[in-house]
Amino acid sequence: MNGLLGIGDFSKMTYLSVKALRHYHAVELLEPASVDPVTGYRFYRPNQVATAHLIRRFRDLGMPLEEVRTLLTVSDVGLRNRTIIAHLERMERQLQDTQDVVASLRVLLEDSQPPLQITRRSEPLTPAFAITAHVDSTEVIGWWVGAFEELHAALRSSGATRTGPDGALFSADFFELGKGEVVAFVPAEGFVSAEGGVPRGRVISYEVPAAELAVATHRGPFSDLDRTYGALGTWIAERSMGVEGPIRERYLPLGDPDDLFDHATEVCWPISA
Repeated sequence: MNGLLGIGDFSKMTYLSVKALRHYHAVELLEPASVDPVTGYRFYRPNQVATAHLIRRFRDLGMPLEEVRTLLTVSDVGLRNRTIIAHLERMERQLQDTQDVVASLRVLLEDSQPPLQITRRSEPLTPAFAITAHVDSTEVIGWWVGAFEELHAALRSSGATRTGPDGALFSADFFELGKGEVVAFVPAEGFVSAEGGVPRGRVISYEVPAAELAVATHRGPFSDLDRTYGALGTWIAERSMGVEGPIRERYLPLGDPDDLFDHATEVCWPISA
């Protein structure tokens, strides 16, 4: 066909495999200029090469296909830039996560963790705002951030008074099955609401159960939190003190309470009285 490129030549010119080009056609991301009705052979226009190069670069950055589609079709420059920025921010977070894991592995290999300070504490029944859900462990961080953003907004608009740091309850299924009930909560009293203390959205009025707890404070990256869990669990097992019940975490702010990532984490394991 005059002026058109066969899929083989187009593949060479774009560094996209024939398999990838067929897939991008199937998902309507990069459609051929023409398809032979008899052979099914695909042909492309030369001016599609630049588009293919863009797709390849965005995919090399791990950008989801739907976001690539948005970038190729959107005429709103602001939306295009926000999409790119959002992806770059995800990449930065992934890079930070990787760096944290590497640093954590080095510490683990060096076995340089100082002795963990463990205390016992009795917590009374505590009124709170809460959001509850069955959460997959692979999605818990995103859910956790969204839940506490919503809880903090509800607290500000409710007229209630915060009575303690943010916290969360994690069921046994969450750890053992990889998915289970998680309760994110903000201790608070003095609800101002016409609906019995239910402020807004997913937020409910909740009572955090009383418990006897062994408590260890984790300071450091999330990637090292399992070591605190391991040391605390070992301490409890050696004393045969463990009982059934959700493990709770408390998030002690190091600065602004609304900064969800600037905190130390108390790991609170239920024990016998």
